[in-house]
Amino acid sequence: MPSSKRPEFPSNRASMRGPLLLTFLAFTSAAAKPNAGLKTWGRFTKLPYPGDKAFLYETFPKDFIWAVGTAAYQVEGAFDKDGKGLSIWDTFTRGGNRIATGDVGSDSYHNIPADIRAIKQLGVSHYRFSLSWARIFPNGTRGSYNEIGTNYYRTLIRRLKEIRVQPVVTLYHWDLPDHLQQTLGGWSNPELVEIFRDYADFCFQTFGDDVKYWITIDNPFVVARHGYGTGVVAPGIKNDPDLPFRVGHNLLKAHAAAWHLYDRHYRPHQQGKLSMALASHWIKPSRTRLESLRECQCSLDHVLGWFARPLFTDGDYPACMKARLGSRLPSFTQEEREQVRGTADFFALSHGAALSFHLINDSLKFGQQEDLDLRMLLYWVSAEYDRPPIFVVQSGWYVLGNTKTEDPKHMYYLKRFIAEALKSIVIDGVNVFGYTAWSLIDGFEWHREYGIRRGLYYVDFNTPDMKREPKTSATFYRNVIQRNGFPEHPENRPAQGVFPCDFAWGVSANSIQVETRPSQFADPNIYLWNISNNGELMRLEGFRAPPLRRTTHCADYATIRQQVDEIRQVGLNHFHFSLNWSAVVPTGDVAHPNTTLLGYYRCFTRQLLQANVTPVVTLWHHTRQCSSLPAPLDADSKWETPAAFADYARLCYRELGPYVKMWITLNEPNDDMVSYQEAHQMLRAHALAWHVYDLEFRHAQGGQVSLALHMDWVEPAFSFSREDVEPAKRVLDFRIGWFAEPIFGRGDYPVAMRSWLRQLNSLDLPVFNEEDRQLVKGTYDFFALSHFNKNHYFVQHMIDTTWIMSPRPVVPWGLRKALNWVKEHYGDVPVYVMANGVQEDPARFKDSLRVYYLYNYINEALKAYTLDGVNLKGYFAYALNDQRDPGFGLYGQVQEEVIVKASLSNYRNIIQHNGFPIQGAAPQQCPSMTQACLGCHVLMKRHVVGFLTLVGSGMLITLGLIIYYKAKRHKDCY
Repeated sequence: MPSSKRPEFPSNRASMRGPLLLTFLAFTSAAAKPNAGLKTWGRFTKLPYPGDKAFLYETFPKDFIWAVGTAAYQVEGAFDKDGKGLSIWDTFTRGGNRIATGDVGSDSYHNIPADIRAIKQLGVSHYRFSLSWARIFPNGTRGSYNEIGTNYYRTLIRRLKEIRVQPVVTLYHWDLPDHLQQTLGGWSNPELVEIFRDYADFCFQTFGDDVKYWITIDNPFVVARHGYGTGVVAPGIKNDPDLPFRVGHNLLKAHAAAWHLYDRHYRPHQQGKLSMALASHWIKPSRTRLESLRECQCSLDHVLGWFARPLFTDGDYPACMKARLGSRLPSFTQEEREQVRGTADFFALSHGAALSFHLINDSLKFGQQEDLDLRMLLYWVSAEYDRPPIFVVQSGWYVLGNTKTEDPKHMYYLKRFIAEALKSIVIDGVNVFGYTAWSLIDGFEWHREYGIRRGLYYVDFNTPDMKREPKTSATFYRNVIQRNGFPEHPENRPAQGVFPCDFAWGVSANSIQVETRPSQFADPNIYLWNISNNGELMRLEGFRAPPLRRTTHCADYATIRQQVDEIRQVGLNHFHFSLNWSAVVPTGDVAHPNTTLLGYYRCFTRQLLQANVTPVVTLWHHTRQCSSLPAPLDADSKWETPAAFADYARLCYRELGPYVKMWITLNEPNDDMVSYQEAHQMLRAHALAWHVYDLEFRHAQGGQVSLALHMDWVEPAFSFSREDVEPAKRVLDFRIGWFAEPIFGRGDYPVAMRSWLRQLNSLDLPVFNEEDRQLVKGTYDFFALSHFNKNHYFVQHMIDTTWIMSPRPVVPWGLRKALNWVKEHYGDVPVYVMANGVQEDPARFKDSLRVYYLYNYINEALKAYTLDGVNLKGYFAYALNDQRDPGFGLYGQVQEEVIVKASLSNYRNIIQHNGFPIQGAAPQQCPSMTQACLGCHVLMKRHVVGFLTLVGSGMLITLGLIIYYKAKRHKDCY
């Protein structure tokens, strides 16, 4: 009886959003305890897999802030124009072995209209930029005030207001006036605390009426550790290992002084908010031990907690830092703690290439593994610092310096980070209220100079006006902003509906277990049966039963019964497996076949039919490991004699054809390891085999023949770019059309394929003469494809980082697109998905990835059938068991015990409902399936069963001749 439970969508949203959010709120309702973030790693390991990894289609809160940002030294240029003083970067880039400077950068100082135009095109609500301290106060103090430099920022803010974009202003983004460095030692001198406060006072007074978000200091970790420790960035000091901690101490005090100034004198009438931008990597434990988790926590404390804990917790440094650094770390007085604690109105978080994987030294990883996970970092910040409102003030990635307007790597990292921020809000309950893509335009990338580009807009540094052009990442970001995230479209929702009544539900296996000698009724020994004690059978030495004089029968093969039972339990009506050509015809001569093996295959297919399972048999299965050709053919020129394959096919049709109604000649021949010449002969071999069936067997047997092509889907990296769309089409021509077009199309290779090879001056692709064209064209009865999970984006050969990885990407919609490609090219041809599956750890019997995979890929197949009109006739999951296809099976195995995995039960449920019925709809009315031929078995007496039993001392000695009944079956059971 079919299960009453309808197939349920393994949701990554509705099913987890409520419980997880309630859990989070319960966890954070009380004030966060020290090291509360330690629970982050354990929490994420318990989230449902792979549903939690699936892309979340949802939108951000209505008032979410969408921003883009820049830093003054990177983009402004005009380093000595209109009275600007030198900064430490102007000096730093002229020393050592550095070859480039930011003297001109992107020349934003002279390009306000171009920058405003770019900002407006993006549609952001906020623009983050930094003030050049040395442009306002050339020597760093109020006495050197520069009116022209100040007017530049007044103009920029006014122009932003005109396009309704709010400024987010950073007071200090690494470019200290060089005069302060030369005369006072820069941030190593506590005097800078008051000097910075005075600079901030001027900025609040001058710009504050138009600014609602202030950042005092950007990334103090980089300033302290790499400006005054490693010397990687300006001012390049590296002679005192303890200096970074003193610098960090002064930076915190300077920030606190500015915050209190604003809070007392400006907040009441300006109503702004102020924070310090803190950057961090993410880290994951190298081992699942508490010690590793504590080391991860300590790593974050040394980078992010160094500044975040004093601001957001208790005004002091993390205990881990104090324990490991001791006296090297300055200490706060109680008064200073009170002065620093709570001096942030929101958590300004920077994340991405500026720190992660670039400026984190191995010594700060404490033996753990750095990772790029914004979502977990956001959760950790929320848990560790008692759920502060979080503004992601810098996020993005980079591309190499020679990249122009097509930057898929940046685009997909941007997509990943935004998607992680969305999950953080929707699923994890983290209070993220804004996101800033970095950066607006290409510029001088600090210690990387111009070796990388991070802008959403490409800057041509060789043009006088520094021409800006939007990159594909800009187009992507604009679209995200317009939609306020990733709203769910109808094509993203699970489909409801059923497949036709005659739909083929199957499983594919590369091969089956073959038994060359029968294992049933083959033991001639006589046994003692100890019925009064342990019930064991003990062999009686010196006695043997007389040999049986009869022919082998199908029931003699235990492996057949076991395999057919496993297949039947899945609930399917088709089973696809491959013959072994080299084993069936070892010599290559069909006049001398392996009759024992053919007999086994005959029994296997016949037993499948008796179980109401239709056999689908492949004549030749391509593998990269071996050719599977008979040795004499493999030793020669392999496929140079297609007639040999036709002879082999004829043998199989004759021997197995009464039981097999679906044949695959070649399975997945379109491998990139196959040469064009070899493929040409494979096509001829397939065609000859098809014609053999069509002319000699079809009338009597009534079956169908085709070949099965491996079909990965490829997508243009930029669907709006012709330069990407055309190559993606060409890739499909080379991979699929290569074999499909000669058979299903016009009898020749794809035009685009031949044209492209001509452009490359390649003559490798053979030419069909008219005879071969007529031979090959139309040699199909259906289109069979195998599709797994290896989607790519072209022209940029890459993978979307938001896809579930297994380790290959799991992209269910790729199957739907592949099926539509077949329809688009070959019309209403009947289509079978002949193999579709995912590899998962064989030890995971609760194989949640495969459950998710099968549900979603079958659901996409249903969309292709019901919504797109694809003539889909069947779906075959891959594979039956791990024993034959390790890691892909619906059955697992522990030693001799066969284990039913969770995916099998879920697949059987889908089959029983013939898809995904609409809730509350009347059941689908289908004709009754033909039941197994149980009534065909009429026992006919062949031999007498005789037992001689001797009783003595509690033992029975049983002598039993192996006697049997043979079932007389109706002829239609064979």
